[in-house]
Amino acid sequence: MAKTPFRTEVLTPEGSCFDEEVVQVSTRTKTGSIGILARHQPLLGMLEPTELRLYRSDTDIVTYAQGEGYIQVSPDGVLLLVEEAHRPESLDVGDLRDKLRRAEEALSAAEAGTEEQRRAARDRRRWEAFLQIAGGAAG
Repeated sequence: MAKTPFRTEVLTPEGSCFDEEVVQVSTRTKTGSIGILARHQPLLGMLEPTELRLYRSDTDIVTYAQGEGYIQVSPDGVLLLVEEAHRPESLDVGDLRDKLRRAEEALSAAEAGTEEQRRAARDRRRWEAFLQIAGGAAG
């Protein structure tokens, strides 16, 4: 059975990094993983760092390391507004490990319940996810 294509756009603060028709979007929200097909119910959600998969077809899949953001599903398509989106092949494992180490240090030094603690925890989640996507498993 053929899947119906729908417009999907991925926007970062730098601009659009993807604007094409796809047959499925796979990502992660605050409440868990989600797969979106054509005619999905309208939805607004908060996105977590993960591997974003955009299916042009069952065998043609575009992937990104997706940062935090928002997703909007409407009758017109899917819009993802994310802090950052990088192709996995552009990720530098050494750089990500350094960023993860700095985030862990900041988290250890931050007082409980502060904005600094929340920011460091968010950064740690992002760099762990990006490292996993880059193939340099965190840990």
